[in-house]
Amino acid sequence: MNKLQLIGAFVMAFCSVTVLNAQDATITVKPSEDAPTISKHIYGHFAEHLGRSIYDGFYVGEDSPIPNTDGVRNDLIEALKAIKIPNLRWPGGCFADTYHWKDGIGPQEDRPTIVNTWWGGVTEDNSFGTHNFLNLCEALDTEPYLAGNVGSGTVKELADWVQYVNHDGTSPMADLRKENGREKSWGVTYWGVGNEMWGCGGNMEPEFYANLYRQYATFMGSWNNEAGLYRIASGANSADYNWTEVLMKNIPKNLIDGVALHHYSVIDWGAKGPDVTFSEEQYFTTMKSSLFMDELITKHVAIMDKYDKNKEVDLVVDEWGGWYEVQEGTNPGFLYQQNTMRDAMIAGTTLNIFHNHSDRVKMANLAQTVNVLQAVALTKGEQMILTPTYHILKMYMVHQDAQLIPMDLDTPDYELNGDKLPAISASASKDAEGKTHISLVNIDAHKENTVSIDLSELDIKDFSAEILASEKLQDHNSFEDPKHIMPEGFKDFKFKKGVLEVTLPAFSVVVLEGK
Repeated sequence: MNKLQLIGAFVMAFCSVTVLNAQDATITVKPSEDAPTISKHIYGHFAEHLGRSIYDGFYVGEDSPIPNTDGVRNDLIEALKAIKIPNLRWPGGCFADTYHWKDGIGPQEDRPTIVNTWWGGVTEDNSFGTHNFLNLCEALDTEPYLAGNVGSGTVKELADWVQYVNHDGTSPMADLRKENGREKSWGVTYWGVGNEMWGCGGNMEPEFYANLYRQYATFMGSWNNEAGLYRIASGANSADYNWTEVLMKNIPKNLIDGVALHHYSVIDWGAKGPDVTFSEEQYFTTMKSSLFMDELITKHVAIMDKYDKNKEVDLVVDEWGGWYEVQEGTNPGFLYQQNTMRDAMIAGTTLNIFHNHSDRVKMANLAQTVNVLQAVALTKGEQMILTPTYHILKMYMVHQDAQLIPMDLDTPDYELNGDKLPAISASASKDAEGKTHISLVNIDAHKENTVSIDLSELDIKDFSAEILASEKLQDHNSFEDPKHIMPEGFKDFKFKKGVLEVTLPAFSVVVLEGK
């Protein structure tokens, strides 16, 4: 080979390396004093009267051999306290618009039964009611988020519930609360005015619901809302942008504090696919639906900005998560599913999306806490296991109430059958102690990806990190092997001259802390 050929070979090799490196992800952080705070309420949870969520999930009864506090299992209380859940939504969901709160107060033996027509047609005895739930929230040190019955209830019924739980003076409802053993009010701030009014809440048109909402919101408080109620309108189903448009246009801002959005990472509502034995094609489709959350928020927020330039109304994504066919052999109406590394990918990417939209997204609720859909915990008698989703929430809780660090992200693609998705998801924040946290997700089912992050604008001396990863996408924690997937210390990164280079394994989540 002559000299010219050697030079040519070198150039070709250099170009080849350059092309390979061009596939790596690059991030440039852009810290700003005006960046929004990532509200801790983005990390909210959801407990509906559905399947084994309340009964045999949270609530086992005071006579249960399972260690409990007022009937709620202690291991679950401790697990939820460990991830600092900021709010808990109850009693639904679709169940909320058939629930009459007065059926769930007073002596348990005197409470009427109710048939849960939405979820399995089971009859429950209302043994878990308002006092049980609000006392649970106190035990968890979390804010209750009560979903009011608009679909089959009345304005008076919801107004009475507000008075029952919030009024400390003398009134018919406050007196009734005291008769039932609670002297001091609970002071509930967060209230949902109905749920999914476009569907199970009454199959309403948005114009009709907007007027109905105005009526309910008016009678929940006073002229100026001195009590500080945070009233959340039942918002859009995924890409129903007209629903958001009508609500923002027709509801006065002094009557509304948040507008909801529901979106699930689902393959096909008619064929959701299995919870564990899914294919890569099904995984890819699930992630496509999950990442669609970014476009949804962008477009709904653009509509909100038309009518609310000062951002007085928040976007509340109070139902999100993965939804698959129920686990084989379980009641179809109970929505029990396992939780795999796929769910870790959904959780990691979705929370990153919420962080990066934290100027408007101020609250969100994962569906659901225990034994239903993308649960953080699963129970079986005295046993309880924590899922990959739980571990993501624990790794990510460092972002709660931290200031967002905006960034520019250039990511390679995850490709399958000619379709493409961005392989890398990321977000960053700085907490009150001055620590920087960066969350990275690589959703690619096969390839590791290197992420180079320019941190030259931040004064960081050193990093530590955790990773959640496993050998197969279908891996999960089981009652036989409850710690199969656990966060571990992570060292596969370099930090030199203000540039952090991280090598992410396929389908993994890494959270780094810089100080």
